[in-house]
Amino acid sequence: QVQLVESGGGLVQAGGSLRLSCVVSGSIDRINAMGWYRQAPGKEREFVALITNDDGSTTYANAVKGRFTISRDNAKNTIYLQMNSLEPEDTAVYYCNVVGIYSYWGQGTQVTVSS
Repeated sequence: QVQLVESGGGLVQAGGSLRLSCVVSGSIDRINAMGWYRQAPGKEREFVALITNDDGSTTYANAVKGRFTISRDNAKNTIYLQMNSLEPEDTAVYYCNVVGIYSYWGQGTQVTVSS
């Protein structure tokens, strides 16, 4: 059974930093990419960042480019999202996603940025 468990969320002041982690357990066939999404209250879930499994290339949403960094540690089956210069607009539940033959999601971790 595949499980994705996020951690690292919390309350931080604007300008601060957080690092989210996502531990992946279970067997996933032919992983193509891993990523982070977020959903703010009253809004749809939106893409944040992605890292490909083959060459580790990354893609970011314009809103987070230059502030957030996605990375992975294959030995630890963990995906990270380093978030710097946080803004109140970054407040959301952040979800980890792994795409293979199927798409898998974590349960989410709350990030709250106060002004």
